Formats: sequence, C-alpha cells, structure tokens
Amino acid sequence: MTYKEVLENARTCLGPYCKGCQVCNGRACRNQIPGPGAKGDGDTAIRNYDKWKEIRVLMDTLCENLPVDTRCRLFGKEFSYPFFAGPVGAVRLHYGDKYSDAGYNEVLVPSCERMGIAAFTGDGTDPEVMEAAAAAIKKAGGMGVPTVKPWNFETVREKLKLVKESGAFAVAMDIDAAGLPFLKNMDPPAGSKTAEELSRIINEAGIPFIVKGIMTVKGAVKAREAGAAAIVVSNHGGRVLDQCPATAEVLPAIAKEAAGSMAVLVDGGIRSGTDIFKALALGADGVLICRPFVTAVYGGGVEGVEELIRRLGGELEDTMAMCGAHSLEEITPDMVM
Repeated sequence: MTYKEVLENARTCLGPYCKGCQVCNGRACRNQIPGPGAKGDGDTAIRNYDKWKEIRVLMDTLCENLPVDTRCRLFGKEFSYPFFAGPVGAVRLHYGDKYSDAGYNEVLVPSCERMGIAAFTGDGTDPEVMEAAAAAIKKAGGMGVPTVKPWNFETVREKLKLVKESGAFAVAMDIDAAGLPFLKNMDPPAGSKTAEELSRIINEAGIPFIVKGIMTVKGAVKAREAGAAAIVVSNHGGRVLDQCPATAEVLPAIAKEAAGSMAVLVDGGIRSGTDIFKALALGADGVLICRPFVTAVYGGGVEGVEELIRRLGGELEDTMAMCGAHSLEEITPDMVM
C-alpha cells in the first residue's frame, strides 16, 4: 500500500471534518472543533507547520560514505527511529465512525511496536478510552505511553492504576489540555497544576513521567522541579490557545535549559522525516506526530501505519546521509539554517 492509496482510502471514511489533505498544514480544517482543527482562527496550528518549513537543511556530502543509524534510546528502551505516534482520543467525534477509541488503539499500538517505535495513547471523559488504551499497551508488552489528562488527583490516581497494570514503560500528562472545554468547571477541579501538585502525581505514577505542553523555559524548569523525566514542547496542536508561538520557535531555548536533566520531545506540525531532522538539530531528542497517524489508521489500518513509519524513517535517513550525519548524535545545529 502506498501513502497515496492510504490518503485516498482515508478520505472516504474520515467523517465531515478532516479532509485527509495531501499536506496536513492546518489550513483546510482551521478552526473546526470537533474535528482536527485549532482554536480561534487556527493561527497556531498553521504557524506550527509553517515554521518548520522556514527552516532549511544544509547539505554536505563531503564526508565518509557510512551507513546511517536512526536508532534512539529513551528510558532504557531502544527504538528504530526518534519519532512516536502522538496521543488522540474521541476519534469517533473528531474523525468519523470507522473506529472507536478501542479499535483505533488496537491497530495503532501493536503496529508501532512491530515497527520499532511506540504510540502515545489518549484519554477522555469516557473511562473506556483509558481502559482500552491500557489494554492495547499491555498486549504490546508495555510498549506504549498512556497520556492522562490533568484531572483532579483522585481521578488521576484511578487512571494511573490502569497505567501500572498495562506495564507501560512511561506515562505522560498533556498538561496543556487544561484549556479543553470539558475540563473546565469540573467538580472537583481539574486543569492547571502547580509544580507541587504535579510532583505528587509523578510520585504516584512511579514510572518515568513525561509532561506534555511545555512552551516556555520557565515551564521546563517547573516540570524538572516536579520530577519530570521528560517534557514535550507542545501547544496541543493549537487546539487550546490561539496566537501561540510555533513549537519550532521555542524549542531551542527550552532544549538548552533541559539538556542533561530531562529528555526533550516536540510536536506540532511535524510532517516529514526532514522535519524530524530539523527538530533534532534544534535540540530535541525525539518528536511526536499525531494527525498523520490518524489518517494512516483510517486509510490503511496496520498497512497504513507501517507505510507511514517506513516513509518517515526513510526521509529521515536520507536527510541525515545528505547532511553528513550518520547517527542521531551527529546531528548538530549547524546542519540547519
């Protein structure tokens, strides 16, 4: 199955919102929520995509002709590539009726595991979303990262029980989901967390904890103080706040602050292996990619996911070879402009 065929198939079943665009740049869906769109006029999602494209890679083939190694290590695990499938929940609401959240994860999680990467899974108001995600990760030998919303502590504790039962090698919290409407005005309160509250949650988790939704150096410092093992530089795809900077714009300063103390991942508008290379050159240890994996699942199931991973991995390998980097450690800031 080719990626073109995946897209063509996806367009027949993605529902009324996602257009299955050849270039997923946030323009066709703009502010459509439900759907894959962003908040306000969609400026943040569009900016995420555009800023990666403004960065250019610097070709240098005056180097040894050696094999390229795309493997990376995170939390003691080795992965074939430095990219991961991003979390998504409520797929029926946003992307059409072909899959439930359980069905989506039953395709995505094991497909990623077989291809040597891991999937982050989503969360939602329906308890079955996390239950199904945890079950899929358990079947995959713990090779997945459940992503918990910033509920009140009692709810988070119940979710973490499922995480522990799944054997997941790490857990994440998309702290920026505090801006989602269904988290507002909850009783007991849910949403933003102080560093002290986050520290309590991290201690409860007992496994490497990833804080997703960091957009400032100050935020990275607070996540580190709370005990985070990693952060994701993310603005939630523009879905929680309009007029944000792009993740590419804030990544270098955050990565510099976190260097040596936390792993740094980044998401938002990353759509190719060349984009992944750019992110690594700016200081990231890896990236998350979400919407293209939704299209891959809807358009091709297991085959679609495998085709997307091969495509992204091949583009990354080719970019590394053409820029003189034969391992991820050899990717440096002077390879981009």
